[in-house]
Amino acid sequence: MTTTIESDQRLHLVFGGELENLDGVRFRDVKGLDIVGIYPDYASAQAAWKAKAQSTVDSAQTRYFVVHLHRLLEPQAV
Repeated sequence: MTTTIESDQRLHLVFGGELENLDGVRFRDVKGLDIVGIYPDYASAQAAWKAKAQSTVDSAQTRYFVVHLHRLLEPQAV
């Protein structure tokens, strides 16, 4: 049985943390990840991502990401 979620929201997650090295996306401390928030659209997620990324510009190992949650929730609707 599959569940279909019908929504016009395009949820996005913004999170980040310190990477082990700059060549990959492996976090130094997964338990210490900074979960910035979940946003209803890409524009607001991008604004939050940009603010966090700019606030950590002096830390070369720190990266923030935007995850398209709506694609994980409804992969057939991509």
